[in-house]
Amino acid sequence: MLVAKTKENLKECQCRHCPSYTLGCKIKNYPVNAIKMLEDLDNIEHFEGMFCAFEKSHCIDEDRGCLCETCPVYAKYDLTREEYCMKTGGTLSHKCVSGFDETAVQH
Repeated sequence: MLVAKTKENLKECQCRHCPSYTLGCKIKNYPVNAIKMLEDLDNIEHFEGMFCAFEKSHCIDEDRGCLCETCPVYAKYDLTREEYCMKTGGTLSHKCVSGFDETAVQH
């Protein structure tokens, strides 16, 4: 099930409290996120937050812990993956490596 890109879900979202979302990321992205909050979120491709609904972070580059499983949005949508901030769609679990890209690995 896709996570709805709503302001209600953003209010419940725990991404901004995640240890991987550093103060530097918060400061860097606050102005852009504030402007995007005035728009229709359904039409926004990227937002630095609620990574389970949008795409991975353009700022987070190190796994410092994951709060996904404690998030009300995660529970509301029956999500089962983690670390949506590190990989669009989640699932890197605790094997995160900065810059890791599964699609670049040849089998």
